Amino acid sequence: MNRTVGIILTIVTVLCCACPGFGMCISGIMGLAGVPFTTTINGESTTEPMGTPVAIGLMCVALIFIIIPIVVAFFAFRNKPAPEPVVRDFNEPLPPAS
Repeated sequence: MNRTVGIILTIVTVLCCACPGFGMCISGIMGLAGVPFTTTINGESTTEPMGTPVAIGLMCVALIFIIIPIVVAFFAFRNKPAPEPVVRDFNEPLPPAS
């Protein structure tokens, strides 16, 4: 993979995965802390804290979203071993013809 393509892929995954992941992480932390969220449906507002299982679920999904760009960057910028040459020695004797 070309280095430029790796940089572009890393930037795109950071913007599409890591940024929303950090937002979900903040929401999950607020839910675990018991901060109430206000929701408005059909003009009626209610204020309730987020459930603990929902907050833990947000934290887990956020962790996955944050790990995705790290994995993409690892595979994009890792040093691949040089391929072994096909012909090793030109001075080898030829095998007998049948």
